[in-house]
Amino acid sequence: MNSAKFKAAAVHAAPVFMDKKATLEKVIRLIKQAREEDIKLLVFPETFVPGYPYFIECYPPLKQVTALAQYAEQSLVVDPSSTEITSLCTACRSSFVAISLGISERVSGGYTLFNSQLHIDSNGSILGVHRKLQPTYVERAVWAQGSGHTLRTWRTEMGYNLGGLCCWEHTMNGARQALIEDAQHVHAGAWPALSTMSGFETGADSQVEALMKAHALTGQVFVICASNYVDETCVQWMKTNLGEHDLVKRGGGWSAIIHPFCVFLAGPHTGEEERLVTAEIDLAQLAAVKVWVDSAGHYKRPELLRFGVDRRPLWDDDRRLAGGTAGSEDVVEKAVESGEASRQESGQVEVVKT
Repeated sequence: MNSAKFKAAAVHAAPVFMDKKATLEKVIRLIKQAREEDIKLLVFPETFVPGYPYFIECYPPLKQVTALAQYAEQSLVVDPSSTEITSLCTACRSSFVAISLGISERVSGGYTLFNSQLHIDSNGSILGVHRKLQPTYVERAVWAQGSGHTLRTWRTEMGYNLGGLCCWEHTMNGARQALIEDAQHVHAGAWPALSTMSGFETGADSQVEALMKAHALTGQVFVICASNYVDETCVQWMKTNLGEHDLVKRGGGWSAIIHPFCVFLAGPHTGEEERLVTAEIDLAQLAAVKVWVDSAGHYKRPELLRFGVDRRPLWDDDRRLAGGTAGSEDVVEKAVESGEASRQESGQVEVVKT
């Protein structure tokens, strides 16, 4: 059993809206700040790079075409050889900080986008990418649907299993159970600032809290929930490029760190104050929690309740992105552990078609 103890933080911050270069520079500054504060894991909000496209909630579709084209241009290609990705990996390695970074991901050489979480370990290796399974409502005009191949956890250098989901993807109980079945220890919950949207002012924070606590308890995991807030840069970009509106306002966001028994370890923090919401994660505490309930073991009743995930790749680059750069042997062993592959008596690994 893992007994690691380390500081983690939810990044409650706003990106430099629609500016990939400037936002990546901000990410690196925050990684360096984490090193100074002895933080070993940073979780960033949903699509922190280049910012959540709030304009999709505010304007008619035909007015958004140019904005969406610009958004695609500012989205990040996960190419380990690119200067952008190399700079992130170098910052993580030199600071010994792991990150879960929310990005709008653009496929290499193409135009398709995904709402993704890029996981980089503290040694600078890319653990892998999770692509949001189901974009919500008008998000479907921006991002494609991710496959089950990236619905998994990754073993970090510190020995814990890290996985995450984006926003209302947390309402998909099967998606959460898939991470639980994959022996998740730490969960990265990535969110935008829902409470600034018209109609969500009074209920959004309660929704986020409920979903984050539900996963902490039902999965027996430490949850790090990171949300951005809407700042003046975002408001002015929409006004300048698309016109006046009154549907998204400044502020918002809900960030916290939650113990498996639903106790707040840090936060919740809301509003237009940038902060690293920081707490100590003590994985040794999972042993006592698992005495009561283990949703991947003695509490699951598999003879009554059956669960399955189709983890076959759907998109051409799924295998590369899910595998990261941690090493092919690690990827193979993780596939065997997760049931995506089976090891034969000869030692050969066979992919399981589910």
